[in-house]
Amino acid sequence: MSEPIKHECGIAHIRLRKPLQYYIDKYGTAKYAVSKLYVMMQKQSNRGQDGVGVANIKIGVEPGKRYISRYRTINQQPVDEIFGKIAKKFEKAKKKSGYNKKDADWLKSNMGFTGEVWLGHLRYGTHGKNSIESCHPFLRQNNWRSRNLVMAGNFNMTNVDELFDLLLKLGQHPKEKTDTVTVMEKIGHFIDEENQRIFDKYNNKKENSEITELIEDEMDLQRVLKRSFKDFDGGYAMVGLLGHGASFVVRDPNGIRPAYKYIDDEVIVVASEKQAIKAAFNVNYDEIDEINPGNALIVHKNGNYEEVVVRKAKELKACSFERIYFSRGNDPEIYQERKMLGKLLVPQILKAINFDLKNTVFSYIPNSAEVSFLGMMQGLDEYLMKKQKEVIIDKKPSLDDIDQMLSFRPRVEKLVIKDAKLRTFIADDSSRDDLVANVYDTTYEVIKKGVDTLVVIDDSIVRGTTLEKSILKMLDKLEPKKIVVVSSAPQIRYPDCYGIDMSKIREFVAFRAMLSLMKERFKENKLDEAYHQVLANVDSKDQPNYVQQLYNEFTYDEVSSKITEIVRPDGLKAELEVIYQTVENLHEACPKNLGDWYFTGDYPTPGGMRVVNKAFVNFMEGKEVRAY
Repeated sequence: MSEPIKHECGIAHIRLRKPLQYYIDKYGTAKYAVSKLYVMMQKQSNRGQDGVGVANIKIGVEPGKRYISRYRTINQQPVDEIFGKIAKKFEKAKKKSGYNKKDADWLKSNMGFTGEVWLGHLRYGTHGKNSIESCHPFLRQNNWRSRNLVMAGNFNMTNVDELFDLLLKLGQHPKEKTDTVTVMEKIGHFIDEENQRIFDKYNNKKENSEITELIEDEMDLQRVLKRSFKDFDGGYAMVGLLGHGASFVVRDPNGIRPAYKYIDDEVIVVASEKQAIKAAFNVNYDEIDEINPGNALIVHKNGNYEEVVVRKAKELKACSFERIYFSRGNDPEIYQERKMLGKLLVPQILKAINFDLKNTVFSYIPNSAEVSFLGMMQGLDEYLMKKQKEVIIDKKPSLDDIDQMLSFRPRVEKLVIKDAKLRTFIADDSSRDDLVANVYDTTYEVIKKGVDTLVVIDDSIVRGTTLEKSILKMLDKLEPKKIVVVSSAPQIRYPDCYGIDMSKIREFVAFRAMLSLMKERFKENKLDEAYHQVLANVDSKDQPNYVQQLYNEFTYDEVSSKITEIVRPDGLKAELEVIYQTVENLHEACPKNLGDWYFTGDYPTPGGMRVVNKAFVNFMEGKEVRAY
């Protein structure tokens, strides 16, 4: 994506189903889980570069021994740093008396990160400062093992204020008002209640030490999670580890956030992306499946597991941006879907170039758009084959002879090259635009000046500033006749409140285009009408999306045309056209991921509707704040 946006975090959970000694004996090392988790996190490093954390729990260690280990960092190359520190633990252990790398009991008693339950997290901070305190996993500590809670997740809640107030009603005094803290404390409250319920059941009947074991064996985590999650509004895939060795992964009822699992007799594994599990455990893709929306995968202390309902599943609205951009493209399904996104754009592209393939050069804006580019070229090849068939078999007339037609191939060049060494943050506001203009470079002397049309495809166009400030100016130096910019994603019109860092509605070039059309056609009163409608219903829990009616004043193509005008830099000589994917084609290409609220405004939860309306009110009132 030429305009990077922060997006969804990554989770990685491993539970060893057998004692640590089993893995030492079979694989020759106590680092079996460490190495697997490292691969899983490296393969998901695209999901978070603001911070990384790892937690580990040992099962069955003696009292007085540490059984929870955790490292977090916000430094550069965080995955390597975290696992480098864990490796040092193993090196330091060699200097201790009695060291035996083949003895699981000694290792668990004398060093950290030798437990059976693992949790890794990669953070993309959508808001708030990037500090070590913001890094997952979070830890809620207690002297009772079964009351300790380690939490991490890929989630955003739309109703943090409501959840915070619920904690106050429970009698708590939260130290922070963030979704991570409120979620953890709410789950922690019901874990405490479950502990107390079982304790009361056996109180005065058994010794407290016996009751502790009974609590750990009898804890009803499904009950805990049902009570905890009933008020949550948002997209989430959350992982929790309890101090005695049980764990859970919960997915939201609409399946907005991804959570994949692999289970065999040795391990239970969960990750945000299938490719991470595939790479770490070398299993077939058909052995990896999803945790169902609204369900929790619960792993008990003894290693047995169950997938149970926590929230009733709703309409599946898995995030489509996972397929367009976020997830790694070497997942076979995602690869084919991204190719299809490019292929389905071919009719619009042919129309934009007036079917003049001979004088058109095709390229992409590196690097994540490459797969959709391949799909676009495949679609063009199929178009050419169809035309060849019409001439050769159906005897339709053509200006070209048969040899010319059979030998013709669309022209492909790598025109846009990103200089990763340039860092725009070193400049002040007055000079930043100059640096932005040089972040990208181009390949010269491959374009017929004044004759060729350039077609460049990008994953999506969010704000349009990179096009205006850099890419279009650069391409215009090649002196083409026309530049066609193609987005493999539809127009981003609405804020996302389930993970992507898109909360201020005025930043979207589609919203700016709609405003410009309103002004041109003397419909600005529609903005005031929508504003007052929001204010009149601000306390309603079931608000409609009042911004949709503003876009409905114009056709999709009219908004695209206005975007073309907005991103056109002053002095651009070439003709310019911006083409967007249609929502219908998006659904055809990605039929399993129908979450499209950033394009359509059809939010799957009431909290989403409230967020878009709040974002609009913030815009109308000139407030530079987040809507969630």
